[in-house]
Parts: sequence; C-alpha cells; structure tokens
Amino acid sequence: MRIVDIRERSVPIASEIRNAVIDFSEMTVSVLAIITDEVRDGRPVIGFGFNSNGRYAQGGLLRERFIPRLNRAAPESLLDPERGVIDPFAIWGTLMTNEKPGGHGERAVAVGIIDMAAWDLAAKLTEQPLHRYLADRFGNAPAREDAFVYAAGGYYYPGKDDEQLRREIAGYLELGYSVVKMKIGGAPLDEDLRRIEAVLGVLDGDGSALAVDANGRLGQSEALAYAGALAPYRLRWFEEPGDPLDFELNAEVATHYEPPLATGENLLSMADARNLIRYGGLRPDRDVLQMDAALSYGLVEYLRTLDMLRGAGWSAEQCIPHGGHQFNLAIAAGLHLGGCESYPGVFAPFGGFSDAAPLESGFVGLSEAPGIGMEDKASLRAILDDLVA
Repeated sequence: MRIVDIRERSVPIASEIRNAVIDFSEMTVSVLAIITDEVRDGRPVIGFGFNSNGRYAQGGLLRERFIPRLNRAAPESLLDPERGVIDPFAIWGTLMTNEKPGGHGERAVAVGIIDMAAWDLAAKLTEQPLHRYLADRFGNAPAREDAFVYAAGGYYYPGKDDEQLRREIAGYLELGYSVVKMKIGGAPLDEDLRRIEAVLGVLDGDGSALAVDANGRLGQSEALAYAGALAPYRLRWFEEPGDPLDFELNAEVATHYEPPLATGENLLSMADARNLIRYGGLRPDRDVLQMDAALSYGLVEYLRTLDMLRGAGWSAEQCIPHGGHQFNLAIAAGLHLGGCESYPGVFAPFGGFSDAAPLESGFVGLSEAPGIGMEDKASLRAILDDLVA
C-alpha cells in the first residue's frame, strides 16, 4: 500500500458575520486529499482533511513544505507495521521532521489538515467509522453513538437587531439544540447585556442554556467588568475573555468570576495547553477546555494534550473542542469527551455533521460511514469529488 497522490485546494467560506475581533469576509479553508493505491468497490481509498474556521487556508505551507516531505518518504515508513495500513503517527512524524520546538503558528494548522486526512484514511482502510476506530484503538470502547453539541451563533451582523437575534436562537432550539452560544465584546457592555437579556428571554431565563464568547477581545479592566456583569446570569460559560496566551489575565478573571470559564481554541500545541493549566487559574470542576485538533497539529498532538490533562487531574468530560465539524465530533464520541461545537447555518459546507444525523435534546448521532463520514454531507461531498476528479 502506498500514497499515490496528495491534492489540496483553497475554498472560500466568506460571510458578513463578525465576532469581537475579526470579520469573515475573506475567510478561506484548505481542503486536502490523500489518495492511495488501495481500491475498494472500484474506487481508490482516499482520506480527506480540512482546517477549522477562524484560520485561513494553508496552501503555501502545504505545497512548499509538508506535502513534499510526505512525497519523499519511503512508502513503507508510513505504514503501521501491526495493521499494514497508513499510520497517522508515522505521517505526523514525517511532517514534523526538521521542525524546531515552539513557533507553532500557522504550521500547526497545516499539519492538522494532513493529520485529519490521515485518520480518515486509517479508519476507512479498517472499514470502521472513525469514532469506533478511535475507541477501539485507544481503550475507550465502546464508543459513544451520539455526542453533546451546542449551537454556536449570535454573531454580529450588519443591521441585525435584537428581534433577529431572538429568532436566530429560537431556530436553534427548533432544530434540537439545548445549549446556544452568542458573541459578545464587539459592542459596548450595556449593549451586550441587552442582547444577552434578549436571548435569555427565548431560553426562559435559563442561564445554563447560554454561553457567551468574547473571542479574546477584552483587556484586563474590561474583562473584569464583563465578569462582574455576567456573574448573576449563571451562564453555561464565559469564553475567552482576554488574549488566549494571557494566562495571568485569565487567572485574574477566574478569581473574580465563580461560574464556568472556557478557553483553549487558539492554543496550538500540548505545551500551550500545559501552560494554560499551570498558569491560567482554571478550575477542573467546572471550566471548559476547547482545544481543536484541526488547528493544533491534529489528533496525534491532541492525544498528548489529553494525556497531560489526565495527569493534571482533569477529566476528558471537560473538553468540548472548537470547530463544529465531523472530525471533532468523531473524536468527542470515540475518546469520551464532553461534546463539541456546532455551527448550524454558517461556515458551510464544512461546519455541521452528516445530513442524516439525528439531533435531539442537544445530542447528535454519529455517521456509520467508514472514516470521518464527510461523504455523508452532500454539499461537502461535491467539493471532495471535484478535488479528486
């Protein structure tokens, strides 16, 4: 068995929405395919990957550095000697050859794209859905057959008023979500509090059904002001109040804000996550960790992060990855995490799950297709088919 081709393409996912820091008018994503000489049902077995939203396409790094490294590798060096199929750990090791520690940046995203494709491929070659493959391989069997998801929305949008925001949130509840998230920090505090009150009206005043996300926008004084104003609502969590690498700020907020905090989506390595746990003041009995394998060197690195967290006294149940896509859903179910994010109606077709996946009371079912199950999404499959045509 060998890899015969690797293809990548940048695809736009632009929209007019914005959070407190960026708009998405120029947002792109890289889509990648690893094509093998293994044939099933008359078609080559192909692994697909892409990066989560919020980081841009990685075509330059993929074409100039990481794809050439895989192409130069001896085919047998990329195989799992026990299973005789493509080994994501071997692929990861090849990608990271001659890479210095630290300096994570955009290369963490590029490697994560290829890593996703490698895990998709490994599960397909063993003819298992990825969540079941992961549960069997890493001692978590049986895999969960559904996972908690929350609807991430409530973005700022030109001309969007409180009534439109209420209708948006009501629509998520009608789809079957039980917890929603909205953006804050991109407007004055009193305006954001008014928006929160509008959403809580749809949620019958249940703060535990609402999370808010400042996307790292707030400085220390602003973050503490928001913390004081938000505390009485007893929200599901207050996400990324300040810069994701300002662990002192995060710890300061934690001393003044008793309800749950959430952060981690913009940390790009196990070492970053370890520093968050050491210095960020987080509390393992309530706070939420949102590291996203697709943005941080892939599942190989995420497994190291989970090992670190267990050693530090954290439960995998406190991990709810950012990203809102099928890879993180499979990871959540296969490794028994607390769930994952979902993006109903935005970042299409990369956000969201299988077209046929049932969603009820905040839990979504997993695809039974081998691999990640991207081909179960008709809109995404069209892009994948075009990439490998």
